Amino acid sequence: MPRKWSPLLIVILTLIVIGLIAQTVGNPVQLIIPVVILGVIFLLYKFPPRPSSAKPYSKSSTRREAQQTKPKTRKNMPFRVIEGGKDDDNLPKYH
Repeated sequence: MPRKWSPLLIVILTLIVIGLIAQTVGNPVQLIIPVVILGVIFLLYKFPPRPSSAKPYSKSSTRREAQQTKPKTRKNMPFRVIEGGKDDDNLPKYH
């Protein structure tokens, strides 16, 4: 809570409260749907669903399986220098 309430903040909060009360009295069904959706999102955030796979997930076992199925074949490519056509005489030598 802020120590000192500004007049603009008081007006905005008052309008929000009046709007919520008017919405609840006038048509409560329209207010129930967003509350239910936010509640479901909150519950999913607090209690996330567990994965339903047969074996538990382990990083080390998946790495070992990947290494066993794929042998490492990597081409050894040497680096090449491609000469550019730009004249570097105008650039300073200390950059």
